[in-house]
Amino acid sequence: MTGFLEKFTPLAERMQEAGMPQLATEMLGLYFRRLLAGESGELSESEIVPVRELPDAEDLDPECLEIGQQALSKTVLIKLNGGLGTSMGLEQAKSLLVVKEGLTFLDIIARQALAAKVPLLLMNSFATRHDSLARLDTYPELSDFGLPRDFLQHKIPKICQDTLLPVNYCPASELEWCPPGHGDLYAALVTSGVFEALRSAGYRYAFVSNADNLGAVLDPAILGYFVREQAPFMMEVADRTQADRKGGHLARRRLDGGLLLREAAQCPTAERNAFQDIERYRYFNTNSLWLDLVALEKRLADCDNLLELPLICNCKPVDPRNPGSTPILQLETAMGAAIGVFDGALALRVPRRRFSPVKTTDDLLAVRSDAYLLKDDFTVTLAPGAGCGPVVNLDPDFYRLVGDFDQRFPEGVPSLFDCDSLKVKGDITFSSGITVRGRVKMVNEEPQPLTLPAGLSISADCGKGSD
Repeated sequence: MTGFLEKFTPLAERMQEAGMPQLATEMLGLYFRRLLAGESGELSESEIVPVRELPDAEDLDPECLEIGQQALSKTVLIKLNGGLGTSMGLEQAKSLLVVKEGLTFLDIIARQALAAKVPLLLMNSFATRHDSLARLDTYPELSDFGLPRDFLQHKIPKICQDTLLPVNYCPASELEWCPPGHGDLYAALVTSGVFEALRSAGYRYAFVSNADNLGAVLDPAILGYFVREQAPFMMEVADRTQADRKGGHLARRRLDGGLLLREAAQCPTAERNAFQDIERYRYFNTNSLWLDLVALEKRLADCDNLLELPLICNCKPVDPRNPGSTPILQLETAMGAAIGVFDGALALRVPRRRFSPVKTTDDLLAVRSDAYLLKDDFTVTLAPGAGCGPVVNLDPDFYRLVGDFDQRFPEGVPSLFDCDSLKVKGDITFSSGITVRGRVKMVNEEPQPLTLPAGLSISADCGKGSD
């Protein structure tokens, strides 16, 4: 105990100086103690077994829809909104990026909530709160429910790998801090007072998902299934493809058959091949969760609000843009890992359309195109007849940052309705009215930018500097 207190005190003092709640400090203490004990958070193949079959959202009976519609008045929509989108060159909340028909993620989310007549709550970070709430001000009807519009995710010190002390980084002191992962959801609900407000107002269920996942809409039929099964917790999962092989997957504990989530950082290096075997581990976590707030209230009471989740220990440089900067540890948890701490937790297989995140400008081009529709209820879906949607691969040297991307589509994005895949290599600007069909590869190897003429129709592989 003495050794723990000696090592943890500098971290606790840093948290106190930053005004973090006591519960957030205690949560960090739980995970730091496990770090000192040598726990890496790894889950080996010997501890788990694959999940073979699951209930399917597309097979739900009509009763589920009826039950869900009746439960909407007791349901809230929570969106994780802490990301800045720095990998895409953004300096504000990623949810403020225009994504479809002049609307931002946050515009679409707000309109979805109003269409479903449910309250919307954002889990913001310190960096996203101000701008995001200003955007929500344009939707005053969201305040009709009498609930807070958001709550703040905590922050914790990055830990120096060599000393296990809080890192000091003079070039940019803000880089000394990191979020504790979205597993912080449960503690943040408590410390913000939002959980108490929800329960006092009689809310029973919550649907939680990422703000950048346009497919994560509140589906009354899925809600009805969750209510009917009387589960404390449910995770939406989808079939893994080769594109998902490096992400977390669903499994069962070998010991008792309970469900769990294994993230890539929890996989021993020697077992990466098994981890990435999509035939063995068939389902991945979409990070869309359903919570029974009564069950969560009881679970929090049983553990004095210290809902301890599997530890994820990430080794990174203190400055993500400078690989040579001080090596640090980020102690994180995943909110989906709570599937392993609730008895009776469920997983539901959902169609791929419920997982449509926009992580890169590749995704942004596809969603902005006519291959996707914004429906009257403000859901974004593949257009009928658009197949599985276009697979886009843009040259990161010219398109990775949103500003550079927009410069190369100054008059709007091309039609991708009949496009299976589009790969662009080199600096190419698209004029208005361009149509891309089939599997297309475009290459400009010249140092000079290439501008495609308006109205061009492209349906075959493109050679050097040509269509």
